[in-house]
Formats: sequence, structure tokens, C-alpha cells
Amino acid sequence: MKQVKITAAKWLRAASVTLLTLGVAAVVHAQNAIESVTSSMQSGAEVIRVDLTQPLTAPPTGFAIQTPARIALDFPGVTNGIGRSAIDINQGNLRSVNVVQAGERTRLVLNLKQATAYKTEIQGKSLLVLLEPVAGPALVASQQGAFAENRNRDMLPIRDVDFRLGPDRTGRVIVDLPNNQVGVDIRQQGKNLVVEFTKSTLPEGLRRRLDVADFGTPVQLITTQQSGDRVRMVIEPTGEWEHSAYQSENQFVVEVRARKIDPTKLTRGPGYSGEKLSLNFQNIEIRSLLQVIADFTNFNIVTSDSVTGSLTLRLKDVPWDQALDIIMQAKNLGMRKNGSVLWIAPKDEINAKEKVEFEAAAAIETLEPLRTQSYQLNYTKAAIVQQQLSGGGVSGGGAGTTTRLLSARGSVIAETRTNQLFVSDIPSRLVQVTEMIQKLDVPVRQVLIEARIVEASDTFGKSLGVKLGGGVLNSTSSFGTQPVITTGVRTAGINTYGPGTLTPPTLANNIINNALLGATSTTYTNSTANSSTASFANSNFINLPAALASGAQPGAFALSLFSSNLSRILNLEISALEEDGKGKVVSSPRVVTADQTKALIEQGTELPYQVATSSGATSIAFRKANLKLEVTPQITPEGNIILTLDVNKDTVGQATTAGFAINTKHVQTEVLVENGGTVVIGGIFELTEATDETRVPVLGEVPYLGGLFRTRNRTANKTEMLIFITPKMITDRNAAR
Repeated sequence: MKQVKITAAKWLRAASVTLLTLGVAAVVHAQNAIESVTSSMQSGAEVIRVDLTQPLTAPPTGFAIQTPARIALDFPGVTNGIGRSAIDINQGNLRSVNVVQAGERTRLVLNLKQATAYKTEIQGKSLLVLLEPVAGPALVASQQGAFAENRNRDMLPIRDVDFRLGPDRTGRVIVDLPNNQVGVDIRQQGKNLVVEFTKSTLPEGLRRRLDVADFGTPVQLITTQQSGDRVRMVIEPTGEWEHSAYQSENQFVVEVRARKIDPTKLTRGPGYSGEKLSLNFQNIEIRSLLQVIADFTNFNIVTSDSVTGSLTLRLKDVPWDQALDIIMQAKNLGMRKNGSVLWIAPKDEINAKEKVEFEAAAAIETLEPLRTQSYQLNYTKAAIVQQQLSGGGVSGGGAGTTTRLLSARGSVIAETRTNQLFVSDIPSRLVQVTEMIQKLDVPVRQVLIEARIVEASDTFGKSLGVKLGGGVLNSTSSFGTQPVITTGVRTAGINTYGPGTLTPPTLANNIINNALLGATSTTYTNSTANSSTASFANSNFINLPAALASGAQPGAFALSLFSSNLSRILNLEISALEEDGKGKVVSSPRVVTADQTKALIEQGTELPYQVATSSGATSIAFRKANLKLEVTPQITPEGNIILTLDVNKDTVGQATTAGFAINTKHVQTEVLVENGGTVVIGGIFELTEATDETRVPVLGEVPYLGGLFRTRNRTANKTEMLIFITPKMITDRNAAR
């Protein structure tokens, strides 16, 4: 008995399909007919009895569908002798029976309440169809475990067990059987999948445990071992998964794939999305097998006369498009689809026919009359579209192309004044041109890019210094201790005081102050022309004042000591300076540009400098110190924006003999930013810390007192630059103003 078992979510109306013989051809008797169909219960099992006018030579082939639950049996050379096509029974698991005749074949359809397995048996002129009971789910599961019946008499060894990575992260367990008669049982046991090969042995080299977790499929472990007269294979998957099994000749394959969360999502890539079916055939003709696929899918299949041969195939819970692909690969067939019609032929025949069709179409293009059509463009320049149609390079922000859309006889004229295109070509190419222009002549989305360049600085400086000096006072006087000064003259290097009366302390202070101011002598003249001249030899033997790079003047504290007779003077001056500065510079260039169009905005200074020419003369050239923003935006289908950025922040630096130096800060990058979002594309942070000390050897190292013989400078400067970019798509024209 040959049996085909199909699992599907829909049923084809039996009256609309053409029935073919499946399996080995039976002896056909034109007089044979179905006389009656009855149902009864025998020993707890439901039996459908089909009475015919003549006995059958072989059981009919058939297939079963789980959703809706139905069993179909095909009787070749048998007619419908009941006189009606529908029989209501409604007993046990059987709802009704349909008897449909198409030509010399009749299909018997059993409409069930619940899917179940069945067996057929010939008794005289009757055919008995035995339905398995469906009382418990465990029994149903056991029936689903039978994949293929064993037809071998002897124990045969398994040749090989292998694992391969299939498309869409599918795990494939491939077993090389000794022949195509090995019985296979497959069932799900707990979280594992168990496959047993009846009347088989496992060589010692194949008794192993395969760890395939690294392949990234649901399959983690494969354990194969001998269990009595069977070879038992346990496949341990993980996560949510589903499986399918099929056998082609001597190769048995179990596919385990991750179960899709969204069942309505289309399968991409090399995956299959058809409804599942189960097939079991021994040496069936390819043409008959393709007819089974046609009956299941409701497609009209046209098979070439050159499609011949037979195939042994076992499939269980396999999508129908994958089953068709397996069949065509096994026989090197190709397929072309036109609506609901599938044309199947050898690949060489399909390629040859397509080549002839293409050559005929090319010949027609050379003879077909030309037509001229005008296109008014609204958003795109006509000259750019003209270059795209003719296959030339494109400028002005468009993308270059090397493919000519027009035919060899086609031509295009661009009228720039009215922005129109005039295209002359065959009608089929004009249709393509129209579709292309409709996609190109659309308003381009615009993007506002705002950049913020923030430069912050924090400076601190501290300096502490000392001056230590002294000298000897030499004086000559022609008047008393209290001279009266009536006149006074100030000359370079000589300070003259008068008129007035000077007491000795006042005289001493004047002399010291003059000496500190740098005077070499001081002259005092009274009313009688008597004078007194004092000279002071001053020298600084410690001169370490406070000073910073900024050149700011420090504060000073001075102290002078002298003897009672004004003969010797000692000077001490302590200076200190502390600076603290904070600053921030914010530059905010903004620019609006179209999608995938480069924009540039810059502002700054051009510095002149001299360059030598080849003749020996000099000329003036300019060097830029600019703030520049160069950006090319690209809007993604998700609404995000890809920015190709080039940001410069140059300033004028120190002067050199060759001209001014340029302080440069430059960032060039490509980032993905959400619409209206802000991203920091770069930052430069500089920290400068320095401590300088100048001292007199030995004396500057003396504790406490050494502070009079040294100066200290400490600086700490911090600078930081950050660049913020914010792109926004402009949906309203007023937003760009």
C-alpha cells in the first residue's frame, strides 16, 4: 500500500482538480464502480466499507489533511455508481463522505471530526478503511511518530551521521542510510526530539555525542547510540523550536529551526513560508508527484514533456514550497511562475527558451516605431535627468550613473528654460522612463544642522619674589644740621631740594628715597648759597622679583634700615602676584541643506604673507584662519540622519618671522543622529601645570630665612573644546526662516 499524508490549513475542492494515478499503475476496469459507502464500529474501531462492482487489484492511494480533518482516496478506472456525490453519516469520527468523479477516476473524501491515521484493506469486492481511535492525545502523538515502515529483513548498519548549518540558522541532522527501506520513527519526547531507525546497527565510530552549540542553531547536542535492534538518536534543542523531516533516496534529514514569534511575518532569504505537508512515495513518477503538489497548492502546473523519471521521497511536516524545491533539485528542474501557473521543465530547456524570447524581444526593439513624450519637471533639473537617462555622469549634487535607460535608438532633449524633457523611444522604454521620472521628480527633504563649538579656559598663576640691596652714604656739608633751603634745581642723576628747612631725619629719608629712585647724589642749597651734597652708592645683590608670563605688575612691600649717622643703608622689598582668569567662547554656525547635498559655511580672517616666485620676486598670498562647517546629511528610512562632518576652528596664533601662526582645531567624522537629537562629536581637553623656582645657591635652601633668597612661580591652565551637533528635518517651510 502506498500512502501520501498531507498536513495543511486549507482544502482544495475535490471537484476542481484533475486526478492522476499515484504509485504503481493498477489494472483498470472501465466497468468498475462504487455502489455504496457505509460506516460501522468493529472492536472499538471505526470501519468505513466501500462496496464496488468488481474487486480492486491494489489498495487506492490517498492522503490525509489535519486541518480540516479529511482523508482522500483515489480510485483509477472507477466511476460513481451511487447516483449522488454527498453522503451524510455523522457517526463516530466520520461526519460525511463525498464521492467525486472526474473522467475515469473517482475520489472518495472522508470528512472527519478529528484528524487520525487510517489503514486500508481489500475484502472481496469491498474496501475497508479502518480509522484509528482518537481518544487520548498520547495515542495521537504515537501515530504521528511513524515516519516510514521498515521493509528490510536483515540488520543493516547506518553509514554516517552529520550536522550542517542550513539557511536562516536552521540545524540539519543528516543521516546516511544503507537503503531507502529503513523504518524511521520520529517523535517529540519532553523538550527533546527522538529519532529511531528500526532494524539498524550503529558502528563504533558513530556512537558519539556531537556538541553543535557553536553553530548558533536551536540544536545543542546530538546523541546517537544502539538500543536493541534500533539506532536511537536524541536531538536536544533549546528555546522555542519546530522541526521537519524528509528523506530523499538514502538520505534522511531532520531540520530544526527557531519558531517565529510573529506567524504573519514573511520568511526572508532562502526560507520557506508555504503550508506544511507530508509525503511518502516509493519510485513515483515525477509528473505524478508534481500533480500532487498542484492539488495541494491550487496552482496550475504545466510540466514539460522532457520531465521524466521516478523518485523515492519521504517528507514529514515540510512546507510545500520546500518540498517542490527538493523535487526540482533532485531532478535538475527549473520553474517559472506566471500568476497561478507554474511551468516546470529542465533548467537547460528553460534557459534555451528564455534566450530565444530575449533575442526576439531585442529584434522587435530594432523595428518598433518610436514615440516622443514630454515631461514637465517640478523639483529636479532637466539637465540632470537627461544625463541619468542617457547614462552619462551627473553633477550638481546628483548621483553618477553608468547604465543607459533608453534603448539604442532612444534620445532625450532637455529644455533648461522651461525645465522640460522630450524623450523619443519605443513605448516599453517610455513606460520605464515615466516610472523613473515619477520617482526622481519629488521635493527633496531639507535638514537644518546647528553646531555649537564651546571653548572654555581656566587659568591660575601665582608668583612670590624678593629684592635685597644696600649701600654706603658719602656726604659733604657747608651748613649746619638744620639748613634752610631757599632754592632747588633737579637735574639728571641729581635731586636738589629747596627752599625749606630740613631736620636730620627728614634729610636722611630724602637721601634714602632718592637713592632708591636711582639718584647718584642729593644737593641741598640754603639761602646763603651754602650747599650740602650727599652721594649714595646703591647695589641690589639679591634681585628676584615676582613676575608672570602675562606681564602684570606685582604688589610690593619695601623696608629700609640705616645707621644712626646715615653712613650705611639696607633695602628689602618683597613682591607677590596672583592671577585667576576664566573665559568661554561659543561659536554656533548653522546651515540648511537638502538631503545628500553638501553644505559649507565659514567665517574668519585671511592673513597675508610673502612668498617667493620662480623669478626671484615676492608676491602676497593669504592664509585662512576660519570657523568652517562642512556637512552632508543623509536621511534614513527610519527617520534618523547620517551626517558626514568636517568642522574647523582656526584662530590667529603668535607672530613669527614668516608670518602669523595658525592655531588649528579640526574634527572630521561620520555619525548617526536621531532627528532633533544632539550628539557630541569631539572634544579636546588640555591641562598645563608648572612650578618654577629661582634661588641663590645654598642661601635659598636655608629653612625660613631662605625665602629671602628665592622666587617661586606656579601656573595651572585648563582649556577644553566641545563640538555639539543638532540636525533637524524641516517639515514646515517657516521652520527654516
